[in-house]
Amino acid sequence: MTDISTRLSIGFSYVGHTFMHVLTALYLTVVLALVPAWNLGYDELIRVWTLGSLMIGLGAPLAGWLGDRWSCSRMMVVFFLLTGGGSIAAGLASEPVSLMVALAALGLGGSIYHPVGMSWLVKNASDQGTALGYQGVFGSIGVASAALVAGTLTDLFSWRSAFLIPGVLCVTTGVGLAACIALGLVCDRKADAKPLPKTSRSDAVRAFVVLSMTMTAGGLMWNSVTISMPKWFNDGLGPVIGGSTVSTGGLVTLIYLAGALPQLWGGRLADRFQARTLYSFCLLAQVPLAFLASFTLGAPMLALALMLVSCQNLQIPIENLLLARFTPGKYRGLAYGAKFILTFGVGALAVQLAAASYRWTGTFEGLYLTVTGLAATAFLASLLLPAEQRALAPQLVSEPAAASD
Repeated sequence: MTDISTRLSIGFSYVGHTFMHVLTALYLTVVLALVPAWNLGYDELIRVWTLGSLMIGLGAPLAGWLGDRWSCSRMMVVFFLLTGGGSIAAGLASEPVSLMVALAALGLGGSIYHPVGMSWLVKNASDQGTALGYQGVFGSIGVASAALVAGTLTDLFSWRSAFLIPGVLCVTTGVGLAACIALGLVCDRKADAKPLPKTSRSDAVRAFVVLSMTMTAGGLMWNSVTISMPKWFNDGLGPVIGGSTVSTGGLVTLIYLAGALPQLWGGRLADRFQARTLYSFCLLAQVPLAFLASFTLGAPMLALALMLVSCQNLQIPIENLLLARFTPGKYRGLAYGAKFILTFGVGALAVQLAAASYRWTGTFEGLYLTVTGLAATAFLASLLLPAEQRALAPQLVSEPAAASD
């Protein structure tokens, strides 16, 4: 039963990451159809997502604390049900206020995944870095699929179906996980399958302070690129794609699917080499890429977007493993929650930056120049990370699993 629980836990964690990023990114493409449907401006409608993106960050610490103290698996059930329910409510909204409330519920549900789902995964995985890499790929598939799903369902049916259909599938998955828990097929592990090396208190504090700086900058960078990409492509590649939401969504999907693969390399490299060196390299590489993106139009946008997204994705499993290595297991959910209040909490600021940049100049030039400065700042901060301890010997990793009450 232990092997079954481990495999199901890892599987639901992977699938949950896809759902989280699909549902929380749907609106970024759906908003293109709402502009003519509701006869409102893009800058006004994109702000409807501000509260939802804020909730993704604000809800994370409490979700992580509940996962640590109560149950990771049961909190994941709440994640599937609340996120899916919020998406369904968004599909039924009739005006901006009701849509904002529905998106806020969706965002609150989405806030559960990263602190809980990632802690759940690290506890069950033998090679944490590699597992985090695969988990990151599933998340990138979600980010990529969101634009294609939203664009396709909107063009084939309506913008409402873009929320309703994924929402129903997410709720159904939550019901399936609840059934597995009730049948005893999924249980919570009390200790890591492979204990991570211990670190000193001073190094842990230093690492968390530095990572708080880099994660905040990284979150703002990631959200800025994700939020702006559909409109950036729609404007800069207009003659090529003809203003179609399906074409726009398809290009965004291709970029995020292709850019997802480096997460596998990042996770595997972090298992074998100094993660802090790899982390600094990823941040440094984004400086020239973001600068070039600030004034590039036409076909070269695609190459720049792919390289920028690839660097951001390569960084993700490395950053998550660094945080796990410098955090005691009993506080890991809370630590991941703190991370995502930083990385996703600034999503609301990214929405405002995107809206302001587009309103003032009709482009995202100012937004990408801001990303350039953030990448440079984060790189310099990453150089202050403490050295990592050597991994524990393989013979110490056979920790049996036990169900939590």
